[in-house]
Amino acid sequence: MHTYLGLRQTETVLIVTDTLRLRIAKSLYDTAREMDCDAIMMTMPPRSRHGEEPPRAVAEAMRSVDVVIAPTTMSLTHTRARKQANDAGVRTASMPGVTEQMMVEGGLTANPREVMEHTRRLAETFKGASEIRLVSELGTDISFEVDTSKWNLDVGCCRQKGCSTNLPAGEVYTAPENCKGTVVIDGSMAGLELLKNPLKIRVEEGLAVDVQGDRAKELLKIINPLGDVARNIAELGIGTNPRARMIGVVLEDEKVRGTAHIALGDNSTIGGTVVAGVHLDAIIRKPRVFADGHEIDLV
Repeated sequence: MHTYLGLRQTETVLIVTDTLRLRIAKSLYDTAREMDCDAIMMTMPPRSRHGEEPPRAVAEAMRSVDVVIAPTTMSLTHTRARKQANDAGVRTASMPGVTEQMMVEGGLTANPREVMEHTRRLAETFKGASEIRLVSELGTDISFEVDTSKWNLDVGCCRQKGCSTNLPAGEVYTAPENCKGTVVIDGSMAGLELLKNPLKIRVEEGLAVDVQGDRAKELLKIINPLGDVARNIAELGIGTNPRARMIGVVLEDEKVRGTAHIALGDNSTIGGTVVAGVHLDAIIRKPRVFADGHEIDLV
């Protein structure tokens, strides 16, 4: 709360949680009170999918405080409620899927300065690139058009009005303009957690047109009811946190240094134009990454 969010006495802090994360939420609430903040805690039923909007009362409260911390089961990161809070000047920290173990080891224990410096250094290597290509030994070969895409940095430090972060933090990411190829997901995926066997996704004109693998039906059950917008390749990201581990919680998995991830669905909150009501990150463990043909050192 002090290092990443810069909480100050008399600030109003809203802890948004659900019935499955109450113990973590209560610890954050108690700590905010100990820091002489005006703390509020709102509890809602768990959302049904990542990117689903919170109840209207929660969304309105999020716009009316100084800081929002959201230890929830499903992610509020890619919601209008989160973006509208930031637009109103609120600092937000989203912690979807966070566990008690994650609070004391792994990505949250990384040196904040090291995460920040590595993320910024990596972002510089992508600056000005028109095409990013990912390849892997398992068959990933996909190219992203990023000529006018904005690269975003999640470094954890969220001390300025209107800023947003994940905790744990550590990634550089963008909403690509278009992409084509094949991506083999061999780490984890939001909604499916750790994958024992890879998922193979074929992409044409920025849409996932075919999904293969023993858990493909589970993924399709999530995205098919939402239409083609849920098949949008919404994000390309690279993890930069040296202490993050692949544990089956996408919040931490996507931050593992040396991994890459894509996302299906909504990118309206990160510089894109697609509103989908779902955002599903999927992690590739050991990709090779090329910017305009030049290989990038991820570690």
